Amino acid sequence: MNKWNQKCRRKPKKIGRSRTGIRRKYVENFIICGLTGWGLEILLTSAESLAAGDWKMMGRTSLYMFPIYGLGVLLGPIGRGVDAWIGDFGEISVRDWIIRHGILDMVLIFLTEYLTGSLLRRFGICPWDYTGRMLQINGVIRLDFAPFWFGTGLLFEYLTGRKTKSPLP
Repeated sequence: MNKWNQKCRRKPKKIGRSRTGIRRKYVENFIICGLTGWGLEILLTSAESLAAGDWKMMGRTSLYMFPIYGLGVLLGPIGRGVDAWIGDFGEISVRDWIIRHGILDMVLIFLTEYLTGSLLRRFGICPWDYTGRMLQINGVIRLDFAPFWFGTGLLFEYLTGRKTKSPLP
């Protein structure tokens, strides 16, 4: 056996997650966010129908919403990137983390809702229309949903980041 083969044989194996494992985790978390988003939307639309006096409380959603909600898988990595950019490496209080990430998640969700809503509207298939509602922008986002998106973003981060170094329990 020559020296080259000996060097190659002695290479230590990398310890950690493979690319396949990371990709699989993202797919799993994409599905978790998609299903969670669907469930929250059904609960919200059921509550709206109850408020309108419909005791059937029929909730509704669209198949188009699954991949849109699935994009919630990106909130955690983006938040961690912002934390690293700011220079906070786990040295932030839970309260400050919740405020920072909640606001960041809310803005990213609004941006995603606006972009996907505008694109789907262009094709005539947007499943939501906020025209005529208060605090709406171009009929595709409602600013009064800000607290809901704040909480939803944090929920997505919690569900997808349970094994990361986030200060949430």
